[in-house]
Amino acid sequence: MIFSLMKWGSMSMTSIKDVAQRAGVGVATVSRVLNETGYVSAETRKKVQDAMEELNYIPNELARNLLHKKSGIVAIIIPKISHPFFAEFVLYAEEELLKNGYKTMICSTYSEQNYEKEYLNMLNRHIVDGIIAGGHTLALEDYASVSRPVVALDRFLGEHIPTVASDHRIGGRLAAEKMIECGCKCVVQVQGALVVDSPSHERHYEFERVMKKHGVKVYSYEMEWNDFDYGRYEETARDIIKKYPDIDGIFAVDVIAMAFLKQLSRMKKNVPEDVQVVGYDGTYISKVSVPELTVVEQPIPELSRRAVKMVIGMIEGKRYKNKLVLLEPQMRIGESTKNGQK
Repeated sequence: MIFSLMKWGSMSMTSIKDVAQRAGVGVATVSRVLNETGYVSAETRKKVQDAMEELNYIPNELARNLLHKKSGIVAIIIPKISHPFFAEFVLYAEEELLKNGYKTMICSTYSEQNYEKEYLNMLNRHIVDGIIAGGHTLALEDYASVSRPVVALDRFLGEHIPTVASDHRIGGRLAAEKMIECGCKCVVQVQGALVVDSPSHERHYEFERVMKKHGVKVYSYEMEWNDFDYGRYEETARDIIKKYPDIDGIFAVDVIAMAFLKQLSRMKKNVPEDVQVVGYDGTYISKVSVPELTVVEQPIPELSRRAVKMVIGMIEGKRYKNKLVLLEPQMRIGESTKNGQK
């Protein structure tokens, strides 16, 4: 209690003592109003609130939350905030958290190899009420000791940490069926590092299975672990096109697909006449590319809402075991496939 009395005014030039003097009450009464503890008559409460407004007193929200053993903050751990998928996810998640009375702490881990672990250790020291984990650098055992409620985004982090993801098997099938429909005979798919335990690998397994079933040749290229550098994407696109000059189809996440569009243009290859491109994610950048990408669109707004709903449920005491929520992606036709031309 001494901590709360001493710290309430630290965010303002006006102190809790000044408020008490203006309202004509004791410091303890002001503290009860701020902390919403104990009995304070409506008349006295109004006096305190009026005094706070007159003095422009700003309570220290962090100190109040700590007193109640609640921060009112949910952390979102992601690899890179500038990546279109994670940027959109955070946008919708932050909006949903705000609707439910929570603030958002964004932890972007890409800058240093060990940032995710450092963030996790910090967050585990009671700074936040819950965590939505979408990072790619830590394994199951690193999250096993976390005492805060955790919801995993597109990751498997243990039986007591629920996972929210797209149904990537459906996504892979949609992409394959579209490329078969468009007449592709030799394609390359770019996939994330298989060392990361993620449901997202299912789209590549299903894509390859369906394509090969229909006699289409498939080359699979695995990106380096935790690689989110656009310059590297352009190098990868250039190298793949040179290595496989006969490919007539490309399947990759939006940002990599756009790197392919750029390199194909430089090499005087026309899209979709010479090479057809299908993106995955369906983020805003897919709508501004030239030509506009045909994509498998992940339900990012709903992924965000479900992740937020689950982490708030866990904060309030709900527990899960082996919980996997899969949301269905949809195909969106653009101009990068032959029958998608406008």
